[in-house]
Parts: sequence; structure tokens; C-alpha cells
Amino acid sequence: MLKQYDPQTARKTILKRTPPDEFPVSQRVLDNIAKLFGEALTPEQAVTKILKDVRMNGDAALKYWTQRLDSIDLQPAPVSKALIQSALDSLPHAQRDALEKAAARIEAFHRKQPLTSWFTNELGGTLGQIIRPIQRVGLYIPGGTAPLPSTVLMSAIPARVAGVKEIVVVTPPALKPPSSASIPVDPMILAACAIADVDEVYLLGGAQAIAALAYGTETIQPVDKIFGPGNLFVTLAKRQVYGVVGIDGLAGPTETVVIADESANPAWVAADLLAQAEHDILASAILLTPSQSLIEKVQVEVANQLEQCGRAEIIVASLENRGGAVLTRDLDEAVQLANDYAPEHLALSVSEPWRWVEKVHNAGGVFVGEHSFEVLGDYLTGPSHVMPTGGSARFASPLNVWDFVKIISLIALDENTAQAISPLAATIASSEGLDAHNHAAMIRLEKST
Repeated sequence: MLKQYDPQTARKTILKRTPPDEFPVSQRVLDNIAKLFGEALTPEQAVTKILKDVRMNGDAALKYWTQRLDSIDLQPAPVSKALIQSALDSLPHAQRDALEKAAARIEAFHRKQPLTSWFTNELGGTLGQIIRPIQRVGLYIPGGTAPLPSTVLMSAIPARVAGVKEIVVVTPPALKPPSSASIPVDPMILAACAIADVDEVYLLGGAQAIAALAYGTETIQPVDKIFGPGNLFVTLAKRQVYGVVGIDGLAGPTETVVIADESANPAWVAADLLAQAEHDILASAILLTPSQSLIEKVQVEVANQLEQCGRAEIIVASLENRGGAVLTRDLDEAVQLANDYAPEHLALSVSEPWRWVEKVHNAGGVFVGEHSFEVLGDYLTGPSHVMPTGGSARFASPLNVWDFVKIISLIALDENTAQAISPLAATIASSEGLDAHNHAAMIRLEKST
């Protein structure tokens, strides 16, 4: 089940990155699109149609596509504050306590991140950068078969710390809401929204939710930036609305790489791989190790522990298609493979983990030692679990307070400095053939003489 690869084969298969545009789309998905739209369309074309409809027809389009895609008749409207608070008040004590303690750790971590404006008088007059929070943001929180209240906390709390004025959550209607729920949403999602002090919550998913956040409707005011992971259609929609609004990035399937040596506990390594694989059939759970013995022990543990997993079918598909164990020459080669792959999560399950941290260049998060396992990062350690996927850890960072602010440059030169550098500006302008720029720089000198 957990296949073994040599490094060369792994680079061509499980460690090979596929551009988003080339990600395989199953025939079943294409058939469903044709059935829903009455014509053969690519996912990109289907998303374009939904976005255009919502932009033109607002709430009516949201209602139509929610009925069409989610098979539920919902009028676009915010979930009431009373219902959100009731969800929190009704939670079992253990669940509420876990969410509140997670929220406290997430907030404490992000308040440590420096976030201040600065000014200098060393360049003539006053120059600097003014930090201002984004005014209104939209958070897409996945729902469906696996509602993620943790993603509410991991996204909304950094936004609050950054000073965002209005936080809007959209989350798809639950396919199987708890029988106690008065509306089709998992109460844990609403409870997390209460804890994170979210301003508005809408039961809305898919490309139509992204369209509502980007363009606005009669009911939903547009936002300035959209955050959050989602399925293929959500990702394509975020890409298409970029420019109308900002986006945090394009999230792909989740991924974990575990680098381990002989000292690693095979049961723990197997548990970490299974935890990752249960997210999605496209999730990647990969072991890199120079130990043949460890691979064999982990393979046995994976088979044994799988019998206790409720999402075994998803795990099997994930491991067979996107996971595996790679036998490396040594730990140096394992780290190099990881850097080239740039995983969302990188776990160092080795005897001297701190020795290898400085060699890690590309990863969303580094989990140092076997007691710092990735599942704790999903919920409670403090950093946001919204991390770069698809190899984007080469240039992108985990979600943090800087994602929720913008920088305004401040230029307040004194007269002497302006006169001193105006001729330089004029020279550069002339070299670019911009006569009006040259004139605007030189006219100040003429006026002051």
C-alpha cells in the first residue's frame, strides 16, 4: 500500500510537480459539468459562466447555483448573530475548551509578529512606511464532508490581530448537518466564528461564493481580499477574480513530507502519514529516509493502523496515487529532495533534528522532532495551518498578519533635498524620453531661484 521508490523514480512520479493548468480532471467531473450546464465545458469555462452570472444577477444567481450545485434551496442571507452565539453556547464543554485554547495560542503567536509603521529623517525630510489593515476580507471555509472549524480560527484570528475591520466567512452548506442543527451547517463552524469574532457568515460555497465576495450582490458587500482553500472550482474562481480583489494564493491538495532515520518511531511515522492522507484522495503523504528497515516497519504499521481509520477508502487512494516511501542515499539527499519538492509540511523525525533545520530552504512549516508532529500544527501550536502548497513554498509563506495589511509609502521631503535630487530625476526622465517628467522636476528649481 505504501509503495517504495528510489529517488530517481520518485522525482518522476510522486515528487513531480504538476502545474495547476495541467492537473488531471476526471471524466466523472467533466460529465457532471456537461449535465449541469447542458454542454461540454472545461472546469475553467464552467467557473467563468458562474462568475459572470453572479456578477450580472446577484442574489438570484447565488440562489440558482446553490440549488443547482448543492441541491439545497437557500436564500442568500447572513446567519444571525444569535444563532452563531447559540452554536457556541451549545457546544459540549470539551469541544468548546479545545477551540478556545487553540484560539488563545493562535492569537498569542501572531501578536508576536512585528507589525509597525516606521519613519526616518536620514534621507532628507521624512520617509517611511505606514502600515494599514485591509478593511474588509472574505474567508472561504471548506465544508461538505469535513467541516473545518480550525480553519476559521487559523484565518480569522490573524486578521483580527492585524486590525481588519470586517471579516466575512463563506462556507458551503453541510451535506449531512447534525440532526440538532437548525440550519445546514456544522455547529463547530459557527462556534469557531463566534470565538474568532467574525462579523458576517453566509452559507455559500463553490465558485458562486467567490463571485459574491469579489463582486458583491444585493445582500453581500464585496470584500478587498479573499482567503482560504477550496476545491478545484474555488481555486479557479479565485484566480479569475484576482485583480478585482486580492487573493492569498492558489491552494492545491495538502501535502506532508516526513524525513526520518533509524531512530524514528515507525508507528508514529505511519500515523502522521495516515493523518495526512485522510484529507483527500489527492493529498500527498511521503516518507524520505535512508533506512530500508524503517520503510518496512512503517509499511507494516500503515497496514495495521489503516484498519482503524474511518476514511480508509480515501487514505488508500491517496497513498496509492500520491504517497510513498523513498529510500535515499543519506539524510542530505532526503533534505535536498524535500527542498526541491517544497512541501507544505516538512517533519524532521530524526535523532538530531535541529542539525537539519538550517538546511531547510523550502517548506511551509518545519516540524522539528517527533513531538512536534503536524497534526498539532493543524490545531493548536500557534502558526496558521494555512500554508503554501503545490511547490509555492519556494516563494510563498504561511498565512500571517502581514497578509491582512498593506503598506503605504510616506514621502515628505524637505526643500533642500528636493532641490538636490530634482536634477537627477530630470536626467533619468530625459533618458527615458519623458519630457513632462523632466519639466515637472526642473520647474521646481526655476521657481525657487
